[in-house]
Amino acid sequence: MVRLFNVYYPLRSLLLLCGEAFVICSSFIFASRIEYGADSYLVLNFEYGYYKILAATGIAVICSHYCDLYDPERLTEGRLTYFRIMVVLGIFSIILAALGFCFPRFMLGKHALLLGLVILTVALIAWRSSYAWLIRRPYLTERVYVLGDGELAQRLVHAIQNRPDLGMEVVGRAETLSNEFEARKTLESNIAAILKNSPRINRIVLAMPERRGTIPVGQLLALRLSGVKVEDAITLFEKISGKIEIDGLYPGWLILSDGFRTDSTFVTSRRVISILISLACLALVLPLIPLIVLAIKASSPGPVLYRQKRVGRNGVVFECYKFRTMRSDAEADTGPAWAGDDDPRITPVGRILRNIRLDEIPQLLNVLIGDMALVGPRPERPEFVEWLSQEIPYYTLRHVIRPGITGWAQVNYKYGSSVEDAREKLKYDLFYIKNLSFGLDLVTLLYTTKVVFLGRGAK
Repeated sequence: MVRLFNVYYPLRSLLLLCGEAFVICSSFIFASRIEYGADSYLVLNFEYGYYKILAATGIAVICSHYCDLYDPERLTEGRLTYFRIMVVLGIFSIILAALGFCFPRFMLGKHALLLGLVILTVALIAWRSSYAWLIRRPYLTERVYVLGDGELAQRLVHAIQNRPDLGMEVVGRAETLSNEFEARKTLESNIAAILKNSPRINRIVLAMPERRGTIPVGQLLALRLSGVKVEDAITLFEKISGKIEIDGLYPGWLILSDGFRTDSTFVTSRRVISILISLACLALVLPLIPLIVLAIKASSPGPVLYRQKRVGRNGVVFECYKFRTMRSDAEADTGPAWAGDDDPRITPVGRILRNIRLDEIPQLLNVLIGDMALVGPRPERPEFVEWLSQEIPYYTLRHVIRPGITGWAQVNYKYGSSVEDAREKLKYDLFYIKNLSFGLDLVTLLYTTKVVFLGRGAK
């Protein structure tokens, strides 16, 4: 795993991305050399030819990202992957054609561009086929042994098995017993077997809920010194899933783990950036606001803006602003309630606004006031916070920073409408708070554009 912008990425995923960028760039360079022969250097150097190729490479990679070609869960889709590649190439060709029409100097050369697209089609399919073959090689797979058989261990094993991009294979799992003496003896015998075959084990993961008096420290140290990685299950879970498991999480891990630290300079800088970006966004959407106001007024009676009490930083309650998307009497009979699938309370115009997230525009005012940030845990209603704090451990930790218009949980999980959904989203929120940084904010904003563009997670 490689850490970039405080997010962990599998080395295989970075290899896929870098290899694909190299293939795209090389295809157009090769096409130019075929068309112009010995004089190709004149074409590539004339009017920033290499920069044009790099720009085209960036556009192709972004198209692949939006079409989920780098999504870890879709790497084993086989033929569907090749279909997505053809879709990406079609979109890529349309974008290049539009840019060439609007900005003729952007064109590398008509024939070189067409030839490059042909070469790229063949090269991308060949690269993806080679990559799929390569990641299945056993000598490139990290063998993992899990010490523990509880719920946390089962979730960890399931997560590893569903992520072929990790390059990990669970080769064994040790049973833990309730009796402290028997549990220690069992672990010692299992680790003794591992030591005997240490070249075949690369990582040991501790996934036991109760460790006091049961962990054979001496044997684990011997394994560690022999080159075998020894890691806590919650730490590994954080790396491979982008969230922190709260079941089995003990306070000592939160206290001693790296992260959960902010300083005044960082907080101030982040606040200034949020204000500047909010002002820029308000300027961009200003022409749309009168149209939205007219559409809301024409679709249903009631106010245009909807004010709702939400819980912010340090538990302070504030008024969150949104464009109204429901009937004005939506909660007259039910009281506070989450929106559901095909919720009848949502107006036709409101559904459109929700799908493209235009109902969130007034929250930019909350950012300017200081109640919210651009990125952070989504603020929840006081009624739900009181209830969820009793049902979910560590729930109040999400209030240590300002809530956000978008967040790490919003780009990684669906809309929440139950306690289990709230529990799952808290895991992502804790990861975000622990790894808070400008880089993670940037990654979250980039993922947000994809979620909005594809209309995911809206209700």
